[in-house]
Amino acid sequence: MQTKIKWGIIGLGNIASKFAADLQLSNDAVLYGVASRSMDKATAFAKTYHAQKAYDSYEALANDPEIDVIYIATPHVFHFENTMLCLQHNKAVLCEKPMGVNAEQVHTMVKEAKSRNVFLMEAIWTRFMPSYQKVLELLDEKVIGDIVSIRADFGFLGEYNTENRLYNKKLGGGSLLDIGIYPIFLSLLVLGMPSEIKAMARMTDTGVDSFCAMLFDYENDAKAVLESTFEVDTPTEGYIFGTKGFIKLHRRFHHANTITLYKDDTETVFELPHSGIGYIHEIEAVNANIRNGDKENSKVPLAFSEQLITIIDQVKEKIGLQYE
Repeated sequence: MQTKIKWGIIGLGNIASKFAADLQLSNDAVLYGVASRSMDKATAFAKTYHAQKAYDSYEALANDPEIDVIYIATPHVFHFENTMLCLQHNKAVLCEKPMGVNAEQVHTMVKEAKSRNVFLMEAIWTRFMPSYQKVLELLDEKVIGDIVSIRADFGFLGEYNTENRLYNKKLGGGSLLDIGIYPIFLSLLVLGMPSEIKAMARMTDTGVDSFCAMLFDYENDAKAVLESTFEVDTPTEGYIFGTKGFIKLHRRFHHANTITLYKDDTETVFELPHSGIGYIHEIEAVNANIRNGDKENSKVPLAFSEQLITIIDQVKEKIGLQYE
């Protein structure tokens, strides 16, 4: 593949705008096509972010032979059908997190991608941040010794509106799926699969969680204390505690530009700013995958996404959260 990789985007909301803005920073790719249910919206988005084509249906975009990879940026509950549509047209897919609303959906998507030998990845941009590369380097070098526990929170004050995506059950609302996935991601990245999960939540009138607290236990007796909420603005920091020190991921920890190592009564600060809004690191990783003919990404392999949704399903069961 000598020419630039041609991207398509399905779902043209706020996160798609951020993604499209960062895509402009890539020398290896272009935004070729964008799709919305509204042609006016698609045309306006295409003009703003210099896409060559606008479509008023997702099917039309998936059918375009020029497009190499499609970014799915629709609400959570549509990820499954949108991704399956693209995979069944043999299109590589980067699907926004969570990849599905339950493990059954994710397993089906993974099976479809593998059966067709097509690239699929969950868009966990956090994994590609420079700060996370440094954190993993420190952990690999055992700088803070054996990991004892993790603490992470993600919270902001969201206006309560039953029609808003955050609170609308039909759109996959609730803090767990929207932002709770980030503390869970950190725990999975660092400690792996928990052996026991405890969780409790405060539910809204719409039947989704506005606050979720989680406690994970592991076979090596490590612990993870995690929270997500739409009720208040929280520090949104991450801490990894070890037997010889600890690491702090500064606000907001899921795309931190600063981490601090605390060890032997000294503080070592690492300034590791991301480029653009932060999506460019993920974009370039996928560009490389597409160019290399890879079918999944080594930093966010499909098995990791299956583990992530398995944990989320267990938390959902603990707090009584169900989606149709």
